[in-house]
Amino acid sequence: MSSPEKRLKNQNYLELKKECIRNGKLFEDPEFPASDESLFFSKAPEFRIEWKRPNELCEDPCLFVDGISSHDLHQGRLGNCWFVAACSCLALRKVLWTKVIPNWKKQEWDPKRPHRYAGIFHFQFWCLGDWIDVVIDDRLPSVDGNLVYCHSNVKNEFWSALLEKAYAKLAGSYEALDGGNTADAIVDFTGAVTESFALDKGHYRTSLNEQTKLFEDLLKVFRTGGLISCYIQPFSISDMETVTPYGLVKGHAYSVTAIKKMPVGQRNLCCFGNSNKLFMIRMRNPWGNREWKGAWSDESEEWNKVSRSEKAALGLTVEDDGEFWMTFEDWCSNFSHADVCWILNTSYLSCYKTWHKEEVHGTWSKNTDPLLNRSGGCFNHKTTFFQNPQYIFEVRKEEDEVLISLQQKDQRTYKKDGKGNNFVIGFEIFKVELNREYRIHKLSGQENVVTSPFINLRAVFLRKELKQGKYVIIPTTYQPGISSNFILRLFTDKPSKFRELLLDKPKVTCWSLLCGYPQRVTQVLVRHVEGVGRQGQMEGPNLYIMIKCEKQIVCSSVHKKTNSATFDIQAIFFRKNISEPICIQVWDSRIMYDQFLGQVLLPGSPSDSKEEQSLQLQGRHGHSEESMPGQITIKVLSSDDLLEL
Repeated sequence: MSSPEKRLKNQNYLELKKECIRNGKLFEDPEFPASDESLFFSKAPEFRIEWKRPNELCEDPCLFVDGISSHDLHQGRLGNCWFVAACSCLALRKVLWTKVIPNWKKQEWDPKRPHRYAGIFHFQFWCLGDWIDVVIDDRLPSVDGNLVYCHSNVKNEFWSALLEKAYAKLAGSYEALDGGNTADAIVDFTGAVTESFALDKGHYRTSLNEQTKLFEDLLKVFRTGGLISCYIQPFSISDMETVTPYGLVKGHAYSVTAIKKMPVGQRNLCCFGNSNKLFMIRMRNPWGNREWKGAWSDESEEWNKVSRSEKAALGLTVEDDGEFWMTFEDWCSNFSHADVCWILNTSYLSCYKTWHKEEVHGTWSKNTDPLLNRSGGCFNHKTTFFQNPQYIFEVRKEEDEVLISLQQKDQRTYKKDGKGNNFVIGFEIFKVELNREYRIHKLSGQENVVTSPFINLRAVFLRKELKQGKYVIIPTTYQPGISSNFILRLFTDKPSKFRELLLDKPKVTCWSLLCGYPQRVTQVLVRHVEGVGRQGQMEGPNLYIMIKCEKQIVCSSVHKKTNSATFDIQAIFFRKNISEPICIQVWDSRIMYDQFLGQVLLPGSPSDSKEEQSLQLQGRHGHSEESMPGQITIKVLSSDDLLEL
């Protein structure tokens, strides 16, 4: 096994196992002992726990019995249905669970070599960008010779109980797993990103188009290896785990184990004939019982419309095993929330859509110096908001779908200290100047294009179509003055040059002292160009804008075959010679060489202009004889003393 990047408590599985075999002893984990401190931190269980090794609970212990299945799991006496539902999802994907349970064949009991068994196991979880290797011993909580928490429906199968123990060690105790979010566990198992849907909002229950689009999206997610879970939001604490008239449990996590377009009715005699197809979804209750009682439940008459071969292909079992089918329409109508884990393809050697992934590790940290403080709170806190970390990226296509995930550090380990709740987090995205290299200190022309939800979840996810240009993401906690680590991940179609903005303004160097330090910051917005081109031309020019200030040049994208175009191009200049004018030129992009169409010159020290100015383009020497006298719309957003930043 290749060495993991990090080990919990710095425990090395291979070295510990070798030491136990050499000494002829079974491993006892000093970092997560078989004692009350590993079970709880506030409330002791209502039953007396005995710590037993698997060979004390059955005669033939195994890690897996007949492979791994979502049917293996039963929740037990801990309120971690969210974790068990995530395990059910994990069991569906071998490529995922073999990462969480590394080298499982070597960890399996070997009856031919019992002396090689050392009572030690290890599992791996993705934590804020790193895979963490967690070592445990095999002593498990039991009552009267039976496992008390997560267990398999086969008495001698132990993968789920051991996985739960490793996850409890990562969280600090078993009690720390009492209550949680399925999406968090799925991310810990996969390192993927999770998108949440509120099925009781929007139009998923009323619009057939929205419902169909969601089904196709989820079908695509499932076919490409993604994981899906769902639940019904209770109205109050007293409403938790109440059962609906159709047998569904409120506040209880369910895993989605299949999505399918199912043929119903008789096929036409023609071999190419089509039968009707229903949008169907299969669910599993982590309790291993309590199923859906509505249409298409296990014994409902609707199954008479489905052929025997199709039933066999679907794996339909008429028993109370916790797994059931329902129509997608009923699913949208009965469940209130769904968490969708995207396994995004980042490999270029693939026939599927490839995403370009970039990520940064950041910290919200308090400091009394405004230029060093990195915990400014949300946009409501105007005076401190821009003190948060800032990250810039570029959208290179004319329009691109961008996926953004902001995840905070897991707080569960702090539950024993009376804390442990997630912070309310979110982010803002601003469209900025094409040549921005320094942090934003105040809003001056930057466009706020999107605000994510602000919520006390461990991760916030957003999908957004963005136009070509440069953008700054500002991740924040809702309140200022909070310290925590986070990871920010960005998925785009093309590389985006994603990086943190670290500098507030140009550095003072020996060179700048000799050649002059910038004295003024000027922001310019070029909005629109119209009526330009050359007389007698059959088609419009390929327009682009070039803004020149001192030795700096900013170019826009090209608008093809048009005499008029809206650019909305912004540029920011740190200027040494404030008497030198700013030149804005309009060019025609050509294969052999570009052609100059006209320009305007802004005065060396332009004042802030609240109104846009429509200026006439001039040729190199007044109007060019060949050029049409076009107009260009310009706005000077700000012209500030550098010290005001």
